[in-house]
Amino acid sequence: MATARRFVDQTLAAWGVMEVAFDAQLVVSELVTNAMRHGGGVAQLRLLSHGAELACVVADHSHTVPVAAAPDVFSEFGRGLRLVDALCSAWGWLSPSGSRKLVWAVLVG
Repeated sequence: MATARRFVDQTLAAWGVMEVAFDAQLVVSELVTNAMRHGGGVAQLRLLSHGAELACVVADHSHTVPVAAAPDVFSEFGRGLRLVDALCSAWGWLSPSGSRKLVWAVLVG
């Protein structure tokens, strides 16, 4: 997880868009955690920038659909995608041909 957060910091610093670094770190942390927990591990992490938009994309080894279910108040897990939904202008997933699923989220700086 620390490696993913460092990647976000280094990339955003190089792009000169540190104002979204904290939110991007949270989003990437949640997407990477879900990939590790439910997707058979992280295959790839990408950040894409276009104007004021930053896309975070995590590829994993599963075709299981990510679900932002309402968690039990006392549950230890289950809030990650709710956080992603609250911080991002959009998020979703797709399964291109092959063995990977891509989960993406877009932040607006």
